[in-house]
Amino acid sequence: MKKGILVASFGTTYISTREKTIGAIEEKIAKAFPDFEVRRAFTSSMVRKRILKNEGIHVDDVDEALSKMKEEGFEEVYVASLHIIAGHEYKKVSHSINRFKDDFKVIKGAKPLLYSKAHYDDAVDAIAKLMPELRENEALVLMGHGSDHAANAAYVMLYHMLERNPLTSHVYLGTVEGYPEAEDILEELEGQGYEKLYLLPFMIVAGDHAINDMASDEDDSWKSFFESNGYGVEPILKGLGEFEPISEMFIKRLKDSM
Repeated sequence: MKKGILVASFGTTYISTREKTIGAIEEKIAKAFPDFEVRRAFTSSMVRKRILKNEGIHVDDVDEALSKMKEEGFEEVYVASLHIIAGHEYKKVSHSINRFKDDFKVIKGAKPLLYSKAHYDDAVDAIAKLMPELRENEALVLMGHGSDHAANAAYVMLYHMLERNPLTSHVYLGTVEGYPEAEDILEELEGQGYEKLYLLPFMIVAGDHAINDMASDEDDSWKSFFESNGYGVEPILKGLGEFEPISEMFIKRLKDSM
């Protein structure tokens, strides 16, 4: 039986971070499942169009990738979603899997990073392992993407669990396009005695949001915002895909789906 794994992510136009993050996870999945052929799909049409225009490379969306796998005789297919929450992009993946449910003997999708209670526990453990060693006057601020989807509540739940764990009590989580916002994090920081903040993207890739919205010297970046409020700031431009504990979480999702 011809078996395959389709790794579906939002994608990124930043070449330098693409292979360090998405590519790295794909390689680890290939090593963990040597009997499976690993394919790539990006769910963002904007990202795919810009890659085609700027690099001359066509990246499949999920429907295109599954259609090719069907034509090539794959019978058992698992789709790994490299999405953080079960929001709009994850739903695209789920709908595609449903459209192809009669075209393979087996087709199943793995859950995103944050879905069940156990996933949040895993995420807190992973963050505790990947975070820099903090002094008493230092904190780590994670920048999530955020969403207008109801699944944005995942960020609030994770933040609550980070606060309650002694290993991650100095970790704060906000979003660019959802809740909590940077202003909400600032309120949480006040009176805690912090002098320095590390900023780390809570996103698979360190792309546009991390480079511009988080780490740049622009007036509206998180770096500038927290500096203007009296904190020393050190951005860490590494996507979650570069950290082994996060890769292991996605591999675990795949194993669970199997």
